[in-house]
This record gives sequence, C-alpha cells and structure tokens, in this order.
Amino acid sequence: MAQVNPTVGDLAGNAALMERWFAKAVEAGAELILFPELALTGYPPEDLLLKPAFVNENLDVLRELAKRLTGAVSVVGFVDRTDEGLFNAAAVLAGGRARGTYHKVLLPNYGVFDEKRYFRTGSSFDVFEVRGARVGITICEDAWLGDGPVRIVARAGAEVVCNINASPYHMNKSFERQVLFRQRARDNKVFFLYVQSVGGQDELVYDGDSLAYDPSGRLIARGSQFGEDLILLDLELPERARAVRRGAGLVAISKAPARAPKRPPIPPRRPRIAASPVEEVYSALLLGTRDYVRKNGFERAFIGLSGGIDSSLTAVIAADAIGPENVTGVAMPSRYSSTESLEDAKELATNLGIDFRVVPIDDAFQALLDTLAEPFAGTEPDVTEENLQARIRGTILMSLSNKFRPSLVLTTGNKSELAVGYSTLYGDMAGGFSVLKDVPKTLVYELASWRNAYGLTAIPERVFTKAPTAELRPGQRDVDALPPYETLDPILSAYVEEQRSVREIIESGFDEATVRRIVDMIDRSEYKRRQAPPGIKITHRAFGRDWRLPITNRFRHHPRPIRRKR
Repeated sequence: MAQVNPTVGDLAGNAALMERWFAKAVEAGAELILFPELALTGYPPEDLLLKPAFVNENLDVLRELAKRLTGAVSVVGFVDRTDEGLFNAAAVLAGGRARGTYHKVLLPNYGVFDEKRYFRTGSSFDVFEVRGARVGITICEDAWLGDGPVRIVARAGAEVVCNINASPYHMNKSFERQVLFRQRARDNKVFFLYVQSVGGQDELVYDGDSLAYDPSGRLIARGSQFGEDLILLDLELPERARAVRRGAGLVAISKAPARAPKRPPIPPRRPRIAASPVEEVYSALLLGTRDYVRKNGFERAFIGLSGGIDSSLTAVIAADAIGPENVTGVAMPSRYSSTESLEDAKELATNLGIDFRVVPIDDAFQALLDTLAEPFAGTEPDVTEENLQARIRGTILMSLSNKFRPSLVLTTGNKSELAVGYSTLYGDMAGGFSVLKDVPKTLVYELASWRNAYGLTAIPERVFTKAPTAELRPGQRDVDALPPYETLDPILSAYVEEQRSVREIIESGFDEATVRRIVDMIDRSEYKRRQAPPGIKITHRAFGRDWRLPITNRFRHHPRPIRRKR
C-alpha cells in the first residue's frame, strides 16, 4: 500500500511519484501495489474535469505509466472516460497495459464532496486473479455502505478487497474508519486493504493512516499518519482460492499461485501509538500549511504578531511547517497597544528563531483620521476607527508580501471569531491562507499548550494568562463584545457542526438570550466568511466547503421564547 502525496493537476509529477514508490515496493518483493484514489490527477480535481484537455492528458499519462510500472501488478486511481461520461476509476495495470478498470459506484455528494457533478455511477464488479488470489477493487465511499460494493465483490469471489481512498481528515475520523473497516473485513470474510492519500489540498488534509484487516477483523498493518509511507505486508491465503460466482467477471492476470518468496517474510509492524486528539489536529494544521505553501510555489510567510494567542500559535505552526528561516513576524503597534504585547511578540519571535520586524502604525492611523476628519465631522468615534487600524495592518502585511515575493500572508483569526463576525474585512482577514480558520478559540489554547509541552517552549506564559483583546481602543477586551469563549464555542459547535436548532441548544442548558444573540451573529456574518481566505478543515463541518449558506438570506430561526417549567 503506497500512501503517497499527489498534487492536483500535476499529472506528470504524480506519475513520477507513483513510479518511484512502485520501484521501492517491487524492490521489497511486492507483487501487488495499491495507490490512492485519483492519485494520477490529485483529489479533488473539481472543474479541471470539465476541461477535455485535462481528461485527455490524464488518459495519455496513464498509458505511459502502465508501460513503466512493470514487474508487479498495480492499482492506480485516475479519471476514465467512456461514451457514458466520466468515471472516478481505478486501473489495474500489469504487463505494460491496463488489464481492467473499476468505476466507483457510490458517489458522495455531501459536505466537501461534489462527485455527482462530474462522474457517472459505475456498475461492474470484476474480480482480478493475481498470483492465484481473487482480488476485488473498490473506491473510497464504496466501503462505507455495509451492503454495497465490498459485499458484492466478496460474494463474486474476492478474497482480498482493495479500497483506494482520498478521504479528507476531520477530528475523530480515524476511529470511525477503524470501526467501519474492521466490520467490512469480518462480515465479508476477506482481507480488507484501505490505502489512503496523504497531504494538503487547499482546505482539505488527507491524513494517511492506511489500514489492513484480516478476515477475522484483526488489524494487521497500519500506515503512518500525516506522512508518506509504504506499508508492506504478506497475505497468507488459503491454498484453494475462493470460487468465482457464475456470471461474475474474472480477469486472470497471473494464475500461478505465489511462490514462497526468496526473502524472509515481512515482519509485522509494531502497532503505532495513536496520537492524542490535540496532537492529531496540530499535525493536520502542520501538513495543511506546509503543502499549501509548497504546492502553490510560495517560499516564505508573513504573519502579524499581536502578542496574542492566535498569532502566536499561527507563527509556531508556520515555523514548524516551512522552517523558521522562512517566516517573518511583524508587530504593528498603535497608540492602544500595550508594552506587554510588543514584549510578548518579540519573545515569541526570539524563541522560534524567526525574523521579526516592528512597523508602528500610528502615523498612518493619524493621517487617515485627518483625511476623514471632514466627512466624519459631527460623529463620535466607534468601530469605524477601530477597523481603520486593522486595515492599516492588513495593508502593511500585504505590501510586504508583494515586495518580497514569492511569499504570502498567513491570517491569524480563529473559527470562533469568524463565526460571529468578530473580524475586519480587508484588515485581520486580509491574507492568502488562514491556518486557524476551523479551530475554535478554546482549542487554540489547547494546541498552544500542547506545543509548548511537546517541544522547546515557544509561546510566552503571559500570552496564556492575559485576557484576549484586539487592543483597538482603550481597555478593550473580547468579552466586552462576546460571551466567554467557554460559552461561545459549545454553542457554535452545536449550531454549526451538529446543526442543532436554536430551541434544542437552549433546552440543552444554555442561556436563551445568549444563544439567540450568538446564532443571530453567525447568520448575519456570512458575507464576511465568503470573503475570507481558505483555511484548513479539522472539524466535521467547516465554514466554506461544508457550510454553503446564501449571503442574501432573510431566514432566521427564532422560535417563540421558551417558557421554563417551575
């Protein structure tokens, strides 16, 4: 099982990647090598699939790749085309050509998935004979339905069911997969091999963690998480191959049973110690940031350092992802910035070893106040003047990014702020990538604490203990505009991720006025979220690909006030 990191659209590069891993597998004695779903095109190719030239080149590259992958059988994810349309497909390559093709049957069309927009549904279930073993092929979603394609190919005669995947990460998904695929192996009395992609693609992260189960449902191999890996295993099949059901398609690639290998048996892998939930999320953010920067051709990142927890964690992740030598932290103090904030930002930069710049904004702020004095005459200072400061900072960061190319600005806002609109368009939202876009504020603190404990302490202790504040006016604190994050985040999770109604959230024990206020803020902030940069998905339902509300929308779910029983 070759757990590789392809790049969407890089057809030649992805083919070369598979060729390198194929050679490693053959050298180790492998006779069947599996690659992930759409490994040739990268996943998801989205509207590239509407370009005939892209589909044509994908088919041409597959034919050339088949000629180079010799010495073993391989399964490669690609886009197939027939008179019926396009298919999410797996090619079984052997002897320099494709010996068969499987078309994905179950096409997900929920959450981040839009496969029915592009693909037709497959309908054939061939069994492939490899070294005398009966092998069935399925693709990703095909394995999530108990009486779906896995059962069909097993009943057709498959002893080994290979499931190739590009399954995006979210918290707790690894556990869900383990429960599910153990059941598939046990129920169908087959070896079940789940090979997963790894890497970042825009908002999505693929976490690897490939799995192999024997017919009793016992885990026999597991890939690393958040990194490329070659998972080698010997499958000991019964001497008599399972009969192929009458009428089922059988593609005989090599009938001769596998000979006893000249090499010693592959020793079982030591069980991988599961990461804690916080460590897993940190690893996802790290991989997503690294691949977004690398795959899009950037070399360095600029981050506004306020001395707060969000910008501190963003800087730590960036330094870990692309190297501290490629990160610049920029402190932009104003008349309202505290001395402690500047000290904390400088200490963080020193601890990380990143470049640190101080660019005061007070002169620019005063110049804008003077420029706007006449049109603002007769009004009182309000959030407008606060937002001016954020927009000056956004302009400075974007200017530095433009000047020192190729670089991008990493924004520092979190999911809690984005949810309720506690952010400034063209200010702190200005940038190319949002590392913490799907990370609630309470989880930000957990991640920062974990990282400080895991390695050399990077984030100053005072950053954890001082009250969160934007420092855009005297004495400002986040709790002046928002409920405490310990209250906000559970309500946010219930409404956005669990899709619970206002009434249900209130009845679960939250203050009615607080719930109504937060939900109203979430609903009214869609226009801001639509203009936010992409960011890494780590929850079950992230803003953006998972959450697609219309901006122009008058629906508000405001049930009548709930009368409490006395």
